[in-house]
Amino acid sequence: MTRWIGPFLEALQAERGAAKNTLEGYHRDLTDFAGSHDIKTATAEDIIRYLAGLEAEGLAPATRARRLSALKQLYAFAFQEGWRADNPAARIKGPQKQKHLPQTLSEAEVSALLKAAAETGRNDAAKARNACLFQLLYATGLRVTELVSLPLAAVLGDPRMILVKGKGGAERMVPLSPPAKAALATWLPLRAAGLKARKQTSPHLFPSRDAGKHLSRIQFFRLVSQVALKAGLDPGAISPHTLRHAFATHLLANGADLRAIQMLLGHADIATTEIYTHVLDERLKALVLEKHPLA
Repeated sequence: MTRWIGPFLEALQAERGAAKNTLEGYHRDLTDFAGSHDIKTATAEDIIRYLAGLEAEGLAPATRARRLSALKQLYAFAFQEGWRADNPAARIKGPQKQKHLPQTLSEAEVSALLKAAAETGRNDAAKARNACLFQLLYATGLRVTELVSLPLAAVLGDPRMILVKGKGGAERMVPLSPPAKAALATWLPLRAAGLKARKQTSPHLFPSRDAGKHLSRIQFFRLVSQVALKAGLDPGAISPHTLRHAFATHLLANGADLRAIQMLLGHADIATTEIYTHVLDERLKALVLEKHPLA
């Protein structure tokens, strides 16, 4: 198993620039299959039975489709390397993914979150950091990993735009709003003072108390729940990605070009960005149904 999965993941990283989280996801999916099957000798029937077992366990169609995709790619790699004479997963069709429109927020709800973020924290430094995190997230639409791992160098010198390294190492420029710039200006001196008091240095904009590390994804997810609760919103319906969706939906609603939104979000395919046109359509339908006198 190790002789196959290890080189496959190394190839993904080298050829596609796969991110750490992506590689960990592939590793989990493939080792789950390898826990009950011999990868070297598994047949198409074995894979079909495995997928049927996942369905019986109640795993979501998207999870089963992802597991099958990982197996297809592993066996395609094994075939190219000459480790197997076939790809047993090649002709297997996975479950159809259910298309869900992303949850988003109204502008009033976002305003409530931003206000609550600036009031959440044990001290002034924590409140300034939290305000900066939320202002940056809504101003730029960054993915959560992109946000928490931002280097300090990206925001020095009062920039109007920041350079972000996204999926696969792709780089893009995103502009900063005046509120985001103001939040940065407040946070940076407090950040420096906190590090000095702990006798630490950090290359990260949002350093962790663990030397050399940045705020983790899990810590930020927890923070989002706390802020949502303080804002009077349902914590279970809000995640960092919800604010990314709000960023895109609000831009589109206010006349932004779809291609520009694609570039700001870092989507490789504009078809991914087009989902926000459907979100907007649904919001317009709801508005008509609620407000039209004949509804």
